[in-house]
Amino acid sequence: MKFGIVTFPGSNCDYDAFHAVTEVLGEEAVYLWHKDHDLQGADVVVLPGGFSYGDYLRAGAIARFSPIMQEVIAHAKSGGPVLGICNGFQIACEAGLLPGALMRNRDMKFISAPLLVRVENSGTLFTNRYADGEILRLPVAHGEGRYFAPPPVLDELEQDGRVIFRYVTASGERTSAANPNGSERDIAGIVSEDGNVLGMMPHPERACSPLLGSEDGVRLLESILARVAA
Repeated sequence: MKFGIVTFPGSNCDYDAFHAVTEVLGEEAVYLWHKDHDLQGADVVVLPGGFSYGDYLRAGAIARFSPIMQEVIAHAKSGGPVLGICNGFQIACEAGLLPGALMRNRDMKFISAPLLVRVENSGTLFTNRYADGEILRLPVAHGEGRYFAPPPVLDELEQDGRVIFRYVTASGERTSAANPNGSERDIAGIVSEDGNVLGMMPHPERACSPLLGSEDGVRLLESILARVAA
């Protein structure tokens, strides 16, 4: 299976994603430059973390208009998997692939730390190698990670099982202290209506080795591989 990893000016997690796909998962990956008009046969598209276009205006606002995004949007609309991580989540929301928006963190400070998230739905393309309620250790690094959507949209996400990751404590409790950025309903990751686009603020590609402090991100990649290969 082939992964296409988009590189925008300011991306800084594209190499991490490439390493996770090729060295950990053992699959093929190719870099997609933001000015490209071709996904080069990629089965899965990754919108990586970073600071695309310096986060000018707001995070993801300019990257959404990069030429490659026309192809990414078409890929998603045809049912192709898209994984948006951190800045990629922000870009996916700006591009209309996911509802809601990512706003400045509650405390107006950049956060870089390992955190705990709970798997809310293990039946998705991205989480089928996890168990419901499983708690994962994944790092975050963002200044605009506070997920916001109007209450009716949040209710719909909840009812449809589209909230798939939530910030929690080690015992699985939802508390204000466990939520690093003030995200509505402690949301750390959601999927699109068709289930083929995932946006998440934590970095699974940075949790693929014991040397990095966690291997909990590996099964997210394995989940994609299992479902798409099938």
